[in-house]
Amino acid sequence: MTAAKKGSGGVDAGRLKSLIQRIEKLEEEKANIANDIKEVYSEAKSAGYDVKILRQVIRIRKMDKADRDEMDELLDLYLNAIGE
Repeated sequence: MTAAKKGSGGVDAGRLKSLIQRIEKLEEEKANIANDIKEVYSEAKSAGYDVKILRQVIRIRKMDKADRDEMDELLDLYLNAIGE
């Protein structure tokens, strides 16, 4: 490591600054994407869709089939156990 790159305590200041800037850019992109998602949910709500159910559908679709099947079985089991 060259002396020009070393900052206080032997830290590579250039590399550190680059990492921080990349993280900041990704955080900004993440915030923009979160805002875009919020707008789509708002659009769905305006179209008459239940946003709570949409979120649940999206959560379920992320699950693999085995996990989803297990969840469905346990849900049925628990509901039957309480007489629902």
